[in-house]
Amino acid sequence: MRPLNFVLIFIVCIGLVLFSLQNTELATIQVIEGVEFEAPLAIELIAATGIGALLAWLFSLLSQLQRMLTARQNIRQLRQQEQRIQELEKDLKQIHQQGQRIQDLEGDVEKIHTEENTNNSKTVVSTVDSPKTEDQPVVESETVPKNLAETSQTETISEDTKEVNTEAETVNTEAK
Repeated sequence: MRPLNFVLIFIVCIGLVLFSLQNTELATIQVIEGVEFEAPLAIELIAATGIGALLAWLFSLLSQLQRMLTARQNIRQLRQQEQRIQELEKDLKQIHQQGQRIQDLEGDVEKIHTEENTNNSKTVVSTVDSPKTEDQPVVESETVPKNLAETSQTETISEDTKEVNTEAETVNTEAK
């Protein structure tokens, strides 16, 4: 790209030299009222072109500065977003770990419930001898209380079992 720029600048400079050789007449330029300059027309036109190029260069620097500031802001925002993403990924990992722990605990709770249900539902069936040929089953419950609520349930079951046993004994004594 640099050789192309050099060729363009060289062509413009040759054109300005040829232009200034052909326009040597004096011209007066009035900047403000009371301030006038008198110089050859070619010099005045070259100076005006130079001032225009200088202003274009200054505006170019200004736009580059604005782009650089915008790029810095974008980079800062990008870093903040990347940091936020990392924080959210950490939080997500922690949530997944907690979810796994909860699932493990739920599995343990289910195992405990099934063990309690199997322990509470153990029953023994026995028969009571009676003079009749028919045998009557008597249900006895074996439970191991785990806490106070289960103890009250166990007592209720035991009382029901006692009532059934007393009824069976009554039937046996009447049959004799």
